[in-house]
Amino acid sequence: MQKADAIVVGGGPAGSTCAWKLREAGLDVLVLDRATFPRTKLCAGWVTPEALQDLELDPDDYPHGLVTFDELHLHWKVLTAKPATRQYSIRRYEFDDFLLRRAGARVLQHKVRQIRRDDGDYVIDGEFRSKYLVGAGGTRCPVYRALFSDRHPRGSGMQTATYEQEFAYDWKDPACHLWFFDAGLPGYAWYVPKADGYINVGLGGMAEQLKHKDGHLREYWQDFVSKLKRRGLVNYDDYDPKGYSYYIRDSVDAVSDRNAYLVGDAVGLATRDMCEGIGPAVRSSLLAAQSIVTGEPYSLAGISELSGDSFVSRLLERQFAGHQAGRML
Repeated sequence: MQKADAIVVGGGPAGSTCAWKLREAGLDVLVLDRATFPRTKLCAGWVTPEALQDLELDPDDYPHGLVTFDELHLHWKVLTAKPATRQYSIRRYEFDDFLLRRAGARVLQHKVRQIRRDDGDYVIDGEFRSKYLVGAGGTRCPVYRALFSDRHPRGSGMQTATYEQEFAYDWKDPACHLWFFDAGLPGYAWYVPKADGYINVGLGGMAEQLKHKDGHLREYWQDFVSKLKRRGLVNYDDYDPKGYSYYIRDSVDAVSDRNAYLVGDAVGLATRDMCEGIGPAVRSSLLAAQSIVTGEPYSLAGISELSGDSFVSRLLERQFAGHQAGRML
C-alpha cells in the first residue's frame, strides 16, 4: 500500500494548487487523477489577474500561450459595452499540466472507486493511505460522493450547464465577446480567442431554468454559430460541441470533516455573475492547504461570490441564481 501525508483527488487547478502549497510546507503529497496529463478539458479558459497572483505566476513567466484582454465586448440585445479590464485566456490542456508539474507532488493515473476511514486515516481502494484527504475532482468528485453528499447536498438551482468546443482556428478578432440572454437563454454565449491559433466558443445556462423552458443548450447552438458566421467571427463547418455541468456558489462557508476537505468545483464555488470557476478553485485550495498545515479552521467566507462589484454583476447574479439569490452568506 502506498502512503502519503496527504492525498489529493483531482489534478486540475484546485488539486495542483493545494498539492503545491502542501509540498512547500514539507508534506509528502500524492495526486490521483483518472486522466493522464496533459488532458483535454472543456473550459473557456478565462483567468483573472487575481487568480494568477494567487498562483504566484507572472503572465510573462508563463511558458505557454496566453492572450491578454484589456477590454471585454459585452452584448445584451441591441446594447454593446466595452468595459476596460485586464483578463487572460489560456488553454486548459497546457495550463493544468503546467500547474501539476510545478506542484512537485507524486502523480498517479487512478480512478478512485472507494474511500473509507481506518484508524484516523483515509484508505482509497485498498491501495493508498493518508492522514489528510483533499477532494478536488470537480462536480463528480469521488470524495464529495463518498463523504459529503448526504450532509451537504448541492442546490439544484445552482447548477449551470455548458455546451462548447475548442479547436484550431485562424481567428482575426482578438477581442473576447460575451452575449447575454440571447433568444431567452438563461445564461450567456462566448467567443474566446486563444494563443497559437486556437479558439473556444460556447454557451452556458442555468440547468433548472433551462428545464423549466423545456429546453437544452444544443437547441440554442445553431443560432449561436450562425451569429458567429454573420458577424465574421468564425466560419467553421466541423462543429462537435460537448457538454458538462458545475455549480455556482451557494450558501456554503466550508466543506471539511475529520481531515477531509473539498475545494473548487467539488464544493461548487463558481461566481454567481459570470460563472467563473478557476479563481475560486485556486483560492479555496490555498485555504485548505493552510488549514492542513497550520490547523486553522477551513473557511471560504473570504472568497467573493461575484467576479465583479458592480450593478451589472448584481444584475447577472439575479438573472442566473434567480430565487436562490437571497441565500447568500
